[in-house]
Amino acid sequence: MGIHEECGVFGIIGEMNPGIAREVYYGLCALQHRGQESCGIVVNDDGVFISHKDRGLVGEVFSENELNALPAGRMAIGHVRYGTTGGNSRSNIQPMVVAHQKGNLALAHNGNLTNSLELRDYLELTGAIFHATSDTETIAYMITRERLRADSIEQAVLGAMRHLKGAYSLIMMSATKMIAVRDPMGFRPLCYGKRPDGSFAAASESCALDAAGAAFVRDLLPGEMLVFSAEHPEREPVSYRDYCGGAASPCIFEYIYFARPDSAIDGIPVHETRVRAGRILAREFPADADVVVGVPDSGLDAAIGFAAESGIPFEIGLVKNKYVGRSFIAPSQGERSDTVRIKLSPVRSVLADKRVVLIDDSIVRGTTSRRIISLLREAGAREIHLRVSAPPFRHPCYYGVDIDSEESLIASRHGVEEIAAMIGADSLGFLPLGSLAEMSGCASYCSACFDGAYPGGVPADPRKDRFERRLTEVTK
Repeated sequence: MGIHEECGVFGIIGEMNPGIAREVYYGLCALQHRGQESCGIVVNDDGVFISHKDRGLVGEVFSENELNALPAGRMAIGHVRYGTTGGNSRSNIQPMVVAHQKGNLALAHNGNLTNSLELRDYLELTGAIFHATSDTETIAYMITRERLRADSIEQAVLGAMRHLKGAYSLIMMSATKMIAVRDPMGFRPLCYGKRPDGSFAAASESCALDAAGAAFVRDLLPGEMLVFSAEHPEREPVSYRDYCGGAASPCIFEYIYFARPDSAIDGIPVHETRVRAGRILAREFPADADVVVGVPDSGLDAAIGFAAESGIPFEIGLVKNKYVGRSFIAPSQGERSDTVRIKLSPVRSVLADKRVVLIDDSIVRGTTSRRIISLLREAGAREIHLRVSAPPFRHPCYYGVDIDSEESLIASRHGVEEIAAMIGADSLGFLPLGSLAEMSGCASYCSACFDGAYPGGVPADPRKDRFERRLTEVTK
């Protein structure tokens, strides 16, 4: 088990556009950091849904031929996936398409439901037949069930939201509408923008709007649904907020790690939050050192902040191979170690005989940190003082981050000094839990992976493969 990224969703709606699939492709490329397992695009060609989906990175799945084979359309949606429930089978690749008596529905989902198993049991007992093992299909069925008796797709979505618990940012299409939805707690990000030609785009992060040439308009509010019309594509979306009670709880780890630094979430620039984290670390855990080095990429912003606050020079001491994915994407520990070895190279002229402050975004198992510190030692670093721009991971996440067990979280079993000794650091400091508000600028947030306080409840069965296990248990 390891910590993994979530998913990214993207959609465009406007006048008939022969290159709409390519523009969704650009948006997905900007969201590639959110999911590297599989991806897909669905184009709405006057109510006929044409899709292409497969395992792999966006640039691997969508060749020039594949993009050209997708038709013109008024709207299209796309998805990049790392599955936090359900296996890596083709049936789980999104966007998910459902055909029913009142038309087609395509759905892209980022997040995790906490009551998906109960909902699935209910749906199966009322006749639903499932083909996949992710909770996205459960959401699609709930919306379809409501649609069969609702007057419109938006009323069907609102009806389904009464039953959904947990994290879900959705972009979906009917024959004539594109709909964006953010759950009432606002766990996962979602925003929309407007392009110069009058079309609209919605995305997990604002960096994807930039890639598609859309000017950011705003983030969706927690519990908000926006409805975009293909029949009147020039009109601003209609907003519904039937489910918006309670304090918002955006995932704090979006600011620490997941989001790209050029994105802004809920009006807060991600880069600035990470620089503030570095400044806080410099005040709370100063070090007598010669150079500050950040672990690329998500440790660099905090390293800049630490250097600015401490007065210790910032240097590029590690160079990242841009063609290797994030280390914890690899499925086995051996492969993760191999990935670290080829992913990062030390700059010996910066590190040799230096006392180094090393800044990273998190420690999960400790294996990656130990390997990086070993690389710095081999390059001649005299001392290594590790500073982490997140509090210690001690608890699983049930809202879309693949941390489903405490067993492999080093901080759940060991203290700071023990961890420092285990990974080979001369000293170690984590961002204090009480500093998250100062770092992020958020009035409220979800930090359950650090403090165990779950604002959206927990699932009855927390296992990532709960659907697969359930099927096995039933057939025994």
